[in-house]
Amino acid sequence: MSIAHHASRRRSVWSSILPALLLSSLAPSALADTITTVAATLATSAAPVAAKTAWQETRHGTVVTDDYRWLQKKTDPAVIDYLNAENAYTAAVTAPIQPLADKVTAEVKGRMQEVDLSVPARQGNFYYYTRTEAGMQYPLHCRRPVGASGAYDAQAVEEILLDQNQLAEGHKFFAVRAFAISPNEQLLAYTTDTTGFRQYELHVKDLKTGKLLGDTMPRVTSLAWAADNATLMLTQEDATTKRADRLFRLALGGASQQVYHEPVEQFAINVGRTHDKQFFVLTSGSTDTSEVLLLPTNKPEGSFQSVLKREKGHRYIVEHRDGQLYIVTNKEAKNFRVVSAPLSAPQPKHWKPVVPHNKDAVIQSIDVFQDYLVVMEKARALNRARIYDFAHKNWKTVQFDDPVYLATSVGTPEFSATQFRMSYQSPVTPPTVIDVSMQDGKRTVLKQQEIVGGFDGSRYTTQRLWVKARDGVQVPLWVVYKKGVKLDGSAPLLLYSYGSYGISTEATFSISRISLLERGVIYAQAHIRGGTDMGEAWHEDGMLMKKKNTFNDFIDSADYLVREKWTSPNRLIIQGGSAGGLLMGAVVNMRPDLFHAVHAAVPFVDVMNTMMDASLPLTTGEYLEWGDPNQKAAYDYMLSYSPYDNIARKNYPAMLVTTGLNDSQVMYWEPAKYVAKLRAYKTDSNPLLLKTNMGAGHGGASGRYNAIAENAFNMAWMLSQWNITE
Repeated sequence: MSIAHHASRRRSVWSSILPALLLSSLAPSALADTITTVAATLATSAAPVAAKTAWQETRHGTVVTDDYRWLQKKTDPAVIDYLNAENAYTAAVTAPIQPLADKVTAEVKGRMQEVDLSVPARQGNFYYYTRTEAGMQYPLHCRRPVGASGAYDAQAVEEILLDQNQLAEGHKFFAVRAFAISPNEQLLAYTTDTTGFRQYELHVKDLKTGKLLGDTMPRVTSLAWAADNATLMLTQEDATTKRADRLFRLALGGASQQVYHEPVEQFAINVGRTHDKQFFVLTSGSTDTSEVLLLPTNKPEGSFQSVLKREKGHRYIVEHRDGQLYIVTNKEAKNFRVVSAPLSAPQPKHWKPVVPHNKDAVIQSIDVFQDYLVVMEKARALNRARIYDFAHKNWKTVQFDDPVYLATSVGTPEFSATQFRMSYQSPVTPPTVIDVSMQDGKRTVLKQQEIVGGFDGSRYTTQRLWVKARDGVQVPLWVVYKKGVKLDGSAPLLLYSYGSYGISTEATFSISRISLLERGVIYAQAHIRGGTDMGEAWHEDGMLMKKKNTFNDFIDSADYLVREKWTSPNRLIIQGGSAGGLLMGAVVNMRPDLFHAVHAAVPFVDVMNTMMDASLPLTTGEYLEWGDPNQKAAYDYMLSYSPYDNIARKNYPAMLVTTGLNDSQVMYWEPAKYVAKLRAYKTDSNPLLLKTNMGAGHGGASGRYNAIAENAFNMAWMLSQWNITE
């Protein structure tokens, strides 16, 4: 069970073109009639020019004007026409790089093991896994009976539980979120989204007959089975705000009953079960406060009972073992500590220490087993696992020697397990699934992601760097590049970061990144403040009235890379998505001279108009991350960095802005308005492109081949900006 940060907004680049020549505006009411004209002018690289319409609002005594407010009306055909015009323009001016995008697509597909099988994981009497087939966009969810010795038997009869390819037929987008097997292993509850708006519908499948039951519910965000195999606990989000605020009890074949409502707008709820499956766990949490309520899974008709009443600033999670609660708490422990207490007396006066607070390591999650406790921690931007043996009362530490890596828990379903399953990867090591013996710490490699054609990590170098920010703080950074690249300032470099919601920037492996590295590109990530890369204080120093530390850290990291001759401004491209897109918009306003080009994906750039509208999805729940703009001090601070509000008449880097029409986290109109205003203000002739996926949401294309092609286009655009054309 993990300490979850409230992270609702997340997640998650060519040569110069002629400047926009179209001087007349496209009025919303007449836009449909002008598409033919726009199409004709595309031949001369003339960009669509959005109309300016009168819209004003008074905020804190000041009249605010928004010229492009009309783009927020998704139901207006003129808005769709405008987005299509932008897409047509982008397609026209990027036509010369399409062969490169196709080449990169082929390279990535060529490295991918198209027919693949995940490492089977035992749960009850079956081993569960997913597999993919050549040419198919989506995975199949399968299981096989446990073998005679308890091991996985590849010869046992396979049962296909869900074929996402069949379910996705007729849909431009398809995603499965929840996937839960009933205790008797005969029913499957799962949820699906067919638009990309991240509103998931419940389905219950009888695994004996293969038929769907009649039970369903819209907008389900989490679910858990009761011990009776006939009752589900479900959380549901509000249709407008998308805040998960209601818990329902659904007896299969009957009507659902609401059993809990979270009234406070800054809180959202989630339901699950303890690892031993004895209790439902209902968690209500905001950015800085949480409350946990429990109910025995064998008494679904009962009432949830609070473990520790809500206390401002107190965040905690709980697990259960043999009548004892294991509580991860930040009470008197900024980076969290673990305590135990009797189920019947969980108050602080009964707490016994299990894992003390460590100012240099933040606790990220715990897994409680019958005989062991596993604590996942992060210290100096690196993960590690610590295993406690209840019988022998000793600890073992699982960590790795590489300078940068990511090691995570990937789920060990069985409460009685003696092997703890982890995933290890680094920028030069493909994802590797490892079982760690909780008794003696021995590691067994079960599978490493296969790179078709082979991959030799020794051909590349990865390094940890430390950047001294302007206020003296040391910011970690990592780079990966192909050996032999000249470090004299001439190398093309892509710098990525995120820096919000306490989400860390992780040193992952990427099959697609190989296409950049092989062309001499240096890839870098900065662990800027706003994440928890260096502990909880790292997050706090990059939020609310300290948010500008996030932007300053990124700029200081870029300046460092230039100063130390990793690259130069005319070879430096930056990339970020969602809240990382806010980062992109902020830093190009602050230092447009420092960057050659930018890829801003689903960017949160219209901060004020979004945060001032409490009816929009996610807004009020994020007051504790960004600030409440109804308070003037917070309003003024947010206004001072909001990318859309700080566009000025000056030169900007080349920019590719990508979004999805059905984005529920950052509405499509934020990047659309941003591009429209930037095009009207910027004084350079650098390319400015908006590309909208008209059939997807925040995460882009859902099918694996479609996602590869979408990403390959972005990479081809960046490569062409470095004048790399092959």
